[in-house]
Amino acid sequence: MQERFSYAPFVIPFTVGLIYIISYFAFSFIKLLHDLSWADRKRFFRSIFSYKIFVSGWEAVRECLLHVKMFRRNKLLGFMHMSIAFGWFMMILLAHVEVKIYAPHRFNLPYYPIFFRYFTKETDLTLGGSFLFFLMDFFLLMVLVGVGMAVFKRFNSRPMGMRRTTRLKMPDRIAVYTLWLIFPLRLLAESYTANIAGGSFLTKTVGHLVGAAPEVMGVGFWWAYSIALGTFFVVLPFSRFMHIPTEVVLILFRNAGIRSRKKGDGYATTEVYSCSRCGVCIDVCQISSAAHISKDTSVYFIRKLREKDPTALLSAENCLMCGRCVEACPVGIDSVRLRQNVRELNAPKQQGDFSYIPDRAVEKADVLYFAGCMTRSMPSIEGPMLAILEASGDRYSYMDKDGTICCGRPMMLAGQVEAAKAMMAKNTELIRRSGAKTLVTSCPICYRIFRQHYNLKGIEVLHHTQYIDRLIQDGRITVRYTPIRASYHDPCDLGRGCGVYQAPRRVINAICDLDEAAESGKSSLCCGASLADTVLGERQRRDIAQDAFTRLTEKGQDVLYTACPLCKKTFTGVSDGRPVEDIAQAVARSLVASPASSVKRPRARRARSQPRRSAAPSPPSGSRRP
Repeated sequence: MQERFSYAPFVIPFTVGLIYIISYFAFSFIKLLHDLSWADRKRFFRSIFSYKIFVSGWEAVRECLLHVKMFRRNKLLGFMHMSIAFGWFMMILLAHVEVKIYAPHRFNLPYYPIFFRYFTKETDLTLGGSFLFFLMDFFLLMVLVGVGMAVFKRFNSRPMGMRRTTRLKMPDRIAVYTLWLIFPLRLLAESYTANIAGGSFLTKTVGHLVGAAPEVMGVGFWWAYSIALGTFFVVLPFSRFMHIPTEVVLILFRNAGIRSRKKGDGYATTEVYSCSRCGVCIDVCQISSAAHISKDTSVYFIRKLREKDPTALLSAENCLMCGRCVEACPVGIDSVRLRQNVRELNAPKQQGDFSYIPDRAVEKADVLYFAGCMTRSMPSIEGPMLAILEASGDRYSYMDKDGTICCGRPMMLAGQVEAAKAMMAKNTELIRRSGAKTLVTSCPICYRIFRQHYNLKGIEVLHHTQYIDRLIQDGRITVRYTPIRASYHDPCDLGRGCGVYQAPRRVINAICDLDEAAESGKSSLCCGASLADTVLGERQRRDIAQDAFTRLTEKGQDVLYTACPLCKKTFTGVSDGRPVEDIAQAVARSLVASPASSVKRPRARRARSQPRRSAAPSPPSGSRRP
């Protein structure tokens, strides 16, 4: 190749835009580091010089260029995002390779690789040159396909698998429309000069179609291409596309072990600016899909935080905090934590004082059972759980039989962190005085709080489904199988909150046949009764519960099992007549009595060193043993 020109006036818009965005991002990155705590800054710099930098680099390739998470969720959306991001990246990379090979003395000019086809003249079609021409045309076509899909999605999103898309504000509109123009303009610019600078299957074909007028039409399209690029760079920091550079920083921070601790810290700000406003979280949010309130979904809440909109506080309160949006987010933004940050910042400062609670004797035990507020109000769960504990052979104690204080979750959700900590300290004292090695609770909310927020080192915390599963697996209780089909609802705090998925399923499969709902596991539905939302009305909550029940039982299952007292109560209120039960109820009803269990024993007793296995009778015809 031979150099035709080294400069043209049309490079000015691109160069100005490039200098602006690099300067803006450098300043923003320094501010993000400044807003981190000293400990987090040390974590970040240590990670840069460790193996974590390679982990972050590979994750950036997977998620920022290839969009693997998006692919797993929706193949069409995944391909659309990947084709634009990866295709554009490869075009930039190949352009720099071309300059390094054919014009190394111009490699220091930032605009030269972008407008290489204008500045060079093809003199000899080497194999390497032809191959590079082909690759450049291939990736340009890939980007054009992605842009075409994006245009189609903006006007008709349902065929792309999205019922709703994000409403755009003016900076977003300018950035989106400019992005749509960049690559068609590049195609036309390169096509008009393809017979001079060289091209391949795409640019040469289009060049033959549009005719050759490189010094008139060609220059005009190079100007338009440069202006579109420059405009996109200038508007990028104020648009949704700021996520392009910020998402890489978020990956670096996350892999360094940094997490958000308060509103406005460096990590939280990085999360806010990493939101691409793709709109995936809108459809998965049940407040949007079932209660038809989309203005407070995570994408709009995060936008309000970014714009410092005072209504962000109300949006922070109107959330079930179920985590479905966090699970669906292809960027991994913890919008639940961002909402909690806002609540804590705006909560009235109150000191917790629970000295008025009378001191009382704590019964010594190996297993301590904490029912929790909701379970205490539901004998249908409390009674069966006590029967299972009796059958277990464990020396147990019922911590809140005569009343105790809450686990602290409601106060935390309200932003009263210090008061919640005082409450937790009181509970911790009672738990440790029991001498128990295992704490069992029937409420997923209590389970999550005990496990993640209490200092209970040396004490194993189990949800009752985990405890029951262990009893069955160890042969310490025996259950009958009943040939019915059951659907299981994963409670939000037990599943997404703590990752407990298999234990409840093993228990259900031991007593009947589990027929999974379409939305289960990590994508399980919220019952709608979450205490975290202080804005939803009773009618809206009922709509969410009714929609969830319908989707959980759409295969015609005989019964809906859950593992949360609040979910059981909620789904019972909207059931179409089919029973809604806690797993403990079903297990207690299925218990096979052994000779030892037929003798009434005291509740607190010395645990046997080796539990005796009960010999279960032969299962009835048409049934099986677990």
